[in-house]
Amino acid sequence: MQADLLFTGGPVLTPDGPVTTPVAVVGDRIAAVGDTAARELTGPRTEVVELAGRLLLPGFQDAHIHPVPAGLEMSQCDLTGTKTAEETVAAVRAYAEAHPDREWITGGGWSMEAFEGGAPTRELLDAVVPDRPVYLPNRDHHGAWVNSRALERAGLTRDTPDPADGRIERDASGEPTGLLQEGAMRYVGRLTPAATAADRLAALLHAQRHLHALGVTAWQDALVGDFLGMDDPSDAYLAAAREGSLTARVVGALWWDRGRGAEQIPELVERRAASSHGRFRAGSVKLMLDGIAETGTAALLDPYLDACGCATANRGTSFVAPDRLPSYVTELDALGFQCHFHALGDRAVRDALDAIEAARKANGPSDTRPHLAHLQIVHPDDVPRFAQLGATANIQPLWAAHEPQMDELTIPFLGPQRASWQYPFGALLRAGATLAAGSDWPVSSPDPLQGVHVAVNRVLPGGSRPVFLPEERIGLTDALTAYTAGSAYVNHLDDTGTVRPGALADLVVLDRDPYAGPPEAIGETRVALTYVGGACVYAAPDA
Repeated sequence: MQADLLFTGGPVLTPDGPVTTPVAVVGDRIAAVGDTAARELTGPRTEVVELAGRLLLPGFQDAHIHPVPAGLEMSQCDLTGTKTAEETVAAVRAYAEAHPDREWITGGGWSMEAFEGGAPTRELLDAVVPDRPVYLPNRDHHGAWVNSRALERAGLTRDTPDPADGRIERDASGEPTGLLQEGAMRYVGRLTPAATAADRLAALLHAQRHLHALGVTAWQDALVGDFLGMDDPSDAYLAAAREGSLTARVVGALWWDRGRGAEQIPELVERRAASSHGRFRAGSVKLMLDGIAETGTAALLDPYLDACGCATANRGTSFVAPDRLPSYVTELDALGFQCHFHALGDRAVRDALDAIEAARKANGPSDTRPHLAHLQIVHPDDVPRFAQLGATANIQPLWAAHEPQMDELTIPFLGPQRASWQYPFGALLRAGATLAAGSDWPVSSPDPLQGVHVAVNRVLPGGSRPVFLPEERIGLTDALTAYTAGSAYVNHLDDTGTVRPGALADLVVLDRDPYAGPPEAIGETRVALTYVGGACVYAAPDA
């Protein structure tokens, strides 16, 4: 037996931190770790990768991401990265002028912080696109900005009632402002031109190339189904898996229709069987329990505050009835499904943990590995329950920093005590919880190294704002482990996530050793090489 690859001359990430040692790969698996064993496998056909002090680590895995919508948005009116209202509107104008043949202007990715109160109006869009309908979800996809023509197409007027799971923002006279929250998005979203199967496949492959360039070798797609105008990506995954173009390893989280109940579970069982092939496996169920804090739809134990700091009557929205959730989760768990919860507010987090506890009591221990994503506000009483129940904390580290959306649209409406419970990465680790990590792309950047930077520093890369809740910082090894072994655990990819003999050779070479520099420089790190099963799927130009 002769090694196909030999990595040598640099540190290798282990569960205890980096160790300088050679790593040999035979076929699609790691055959040896250690100087003697690896050198014995080296022969004339072995490709030697000189690390030259650069860090070798397991491939990153994103435990909560939406690559197909991200890929589609990148090909449409992509507002990602716009900072001000003027810049955002100018980008819409430029796209519309460059695409005069488009019946609708679609895309998205705008930031609430770019607009006063986080609420853009239809008049801003009418000024640049008066003749065609416009539908642009914001970067978190919990709200959409539309123009007057789109409101007309949907028949939305002052007399249109809010849906049970959403809100039509209105001006002082009761007229729709052009901002649709949560379930109200579907009024317009369902009218937008549907992407074709070819569009979705192209978007997936475009997104996959981008993710491989960031060192991502596997992920969990957090929404496989139809939701608020977003296309079901399962046909793209199955097509790519069958034709061999799906180089990543992907778990699909089947969408739980929050307007229905247990009657949909047999359909999910059928979809799990029909939607799994090759490197794509649909073994999870996504339950969106609440919304987001910035719009007052994250489910809270106590009411939101108003701008004056007084308690309101609003405690957010529960999209799945809390009294029914335990029975749904118990049945899903008994059928071998993993439950993937969107749980952002402290009430949603508690509801999810209560449901997992009910499933444990009814079914006994299982290997379904439930996980809670986002975890913006976690009541201190619930922090130890993650380890006790075997529930993984699926964190999105990039959100745990001071920035305008946090400082202007969130903290004032939570109050000091609740604001101090946000993104408790350190507390969860100290309580024994397993951390996985993800990006929620296109909500935020899919670059794991940017997320690692924030998890360690609690400051955005290049940022100058104060450290956000410094006691919740975690170490570099803990942050990298969340993006590798932690997410591999959530994805049931047990032969990935660590560098060890017998594991799949899903590996990443960074352009430096981030342990060798100050924590403040972690965000400057880039990916040089990415391997999936021993095959190079990305090489930087200077690799």
